[in-house]
Amino acid sequence: MVSDVPRATRPTGPTSRGSAPDPAAQSPQGLEMVTRSWREHPLRRITPWLFLLVPLGLLITFTYVPVGNMIYYSFTDWDGVSPERNFTGGENYAQLFTRPELFRVFFVSFYYLAASAVQIVIALYFATVLSFDLRFRNLFKGILFFPYLINGVAIGFVFLYFFQDGGTLDSVLSWFGAGGDHAWLGDAESANTSLAGVSVWRFTGLNFVLFLGAIQSIPGELYEAAQLDGASRWQQFRHIIAPGIKPVLSLSVILAVSGSLAVFEIPYIMTGGATGTSTFVIQTVKLAFQFNKTGLASACAVVLLLIILLITWIQRRLVPDEKVDLV
Repeated sequence: MVSDVPRATRPTGPTSRGSAPDPAAQSPQGLEMVTRSWREHPLRRITPWLFLLVPLGLLITFTYVPVGNMIYYSFTDWDGVSPERNFTGGENYAQLFTRPELFRVFFVSFYYLAASAVQIVIALYFATVLSFDLRFRNLFKGILFFPYLINGVAIGFVFLYFFQDGGTLDSVLSWFGAGGDHAWLGDAESANTSLAGVSVWRFTGLNFVLFLGAIQSIPGELYEAAQLDGASRWQQFRHIIAPGIKPVLSLSVILAVSGSLAVFEIPYIMTGGATGTSTFVIQTVKLAFQFNKTGLASACAVVLLLIILLITWIQRRLVPDEKVDLV
């Protein structure tokens, strides 16, 4: 018996569930049209700027706006508290360049510049040695990098007790027959030498990590070929490692020079700038917050910024970055 109820027909069309995709949309011509439409879409052009919006906003807010305010304050006599800011023109800069005692503190930076050279040599040596197969090299890597992870204030207080009269250093020296209480922070020469030594101990780890990463990025096939040719460790360093880490070495020199000019944390914590250990940054901070001469302090900060930029530019001109292809 044949039923009179019509048989249910299967719906067709694009609205049916589980329907097959349109072959035209999957064809190469269809994909090309979709890709071309996205390339020409206005949203694609502004997408990179949408990703850059937040970091650019933070950079402008916390870097360029404060620098602009600092430059503006350098042309005023603002004391840092009063709402009145009288425009004085270049009076602060004239006072800065006509008072030798304000620039004399730059001589202290030579101690830290020499210490930076020492720490670069030490970091490069250990990075080269530990880049080869050596027992306990991971332990030595941690030991070298650990001082950089410690807070600078804590380091200042630790070494303050280390260098005090009859402190840790004098106790250690007494074991070797060189006992006696020494005023390590009592005069300018020994104090600056001691503080520079602290900076070597702290920042060697940073240069060590930079050099080690650059050395490990060099292809290992070059070392194998050099060993097959009978090259010594020194020859490998001279002809493979040194050219390969030249950009990182240039960066370390820039950081060393700028850091030696802008030293603040360690000498401020340990001596407060006394006994001839005051740096240009410590002097600037005292002018602003101790003597309420924010305008003059801002002029000092602007001059320091210009000096660092000038030295960096000269260094980049003398030692430009070269593309090194070791493969």
